[in-house]
Amino acid sequence: FKTNLKYGQLLYEMNETAKLQMVIGDLLQSSGQPDNLEGNNSNNNNNSSNMDTMGNSTTNTTGGTHVMEIAALQIQLYSRLKDTKKLRAAYHRAMSVRGGIPHPRTLALIQELGGKMHMSQRNFNEASQAFFQAFKSYDEAGDRCRLRCLKYLVMASMLHASSINPFDSHEARAHRDDPEIVAMTNLVQAFHNDDIRKFEQILKKNEGRIMDDEFVREHVADLLRTIRTQVIMRNIGPYTRIRLARIARDLNDIPVENVESLLVSLILDGKLDGHIDQVNGILIKKAQDTGGGGGEKEGNTNAAANPALGDGSVESRNIASLTQLTSALEHLTCVISKVGSKSTSSFHQQVMQ
Repeated sequence: FKTNLKYGQLLYEMNETAKLQMVIGDLLQSSGQPDNLEGNNSNNNNNSSNMDTMGNSTTNTTGGTHVMEIAALQIQLYSRLKDTKKLRAAYHRAMSVRGGIPHPRTLALIQELGGKMHMSQRNFNEASQAFFQAFKSYDEAGDRCRLRCLKYLVMASMLHASSINPFDSHEARAHRDDPEIVAMTNLVQAFHNDDIRKFEQILKKNEGRIMDDEFVREHVADLLRTIRTQVIMRNIGPYTRIRLARIARDLNDIPVENVESLLVSLILDGKLDGHIDQVNGILIKKAQDTGGGGGEKEGNTNAAANPALGDGSVESRNIASLTQLTSALEHLTCVISKVGSKSTSSFHQQVMQ
């Protein structure tokens, strides 16, 4: 069994997928496991239940270990083949085993690839948990891959928009000063502070070789989208009307078209109640009764001069506009009257002369 297992790992590293599938079939047959992952979920559960009920049997423990070792090989294969259905089935088979005692590195490999599977499905919370367990297993094995999983854990936590800092755990805190991790520490700090300029600067400079990892590069767009969304929601909070150009400047001068895309997503997701005036380039939020704290952002000096503009309702803004228009017309009428009276008096003086 061990010989075939090592041979299978060698075939995986050589990218001999056809031969590897044959070896996996032989391994499954020798361990009494079903070869069809898709149609034997109930059998898998029965097998794992049998392992539980048989107690501390050495044979049973060995069988559970073999199941997890085969599953680790399957997960690597299906991950490379992008076969999500079989990958998910192999992962759940491995996680359902009770009583097996695989090497920590084998367990870490299963959890790491399981975390990547969750990431591809945008289940960021489950991915965070899987990467954390993989990190601990690699750490137990003394494997440097623990730093890679710690990076993935940080990334999944940010995509989940979690307020919990991954480095708050004592296992991760011991590695926060590692040269490869310092950049991720700074990235997390910038994320929680909504400091988008520092966040993008760290990514552009590739501090700590963050962007050297292909898996991280695949999710950079999602990371930027997440922090930009956070900055938008924070900055537009007290306003009912705000120019898209101003939001673009707050987001480190990204194109206005990108701002529109972010706002549309927020509106469709129900996180933002409002609409976009594309003609004037303005976001108009639905007015909320916040005690007169609303208004406009981007150069609205009349709001401070006229208290009526402090209310975010449409009626109050219309009344304020009419009041200003009336005042302007009255002033114009006075000016015309004065000019007319002066012209009449000068005409009379010329006639008398």
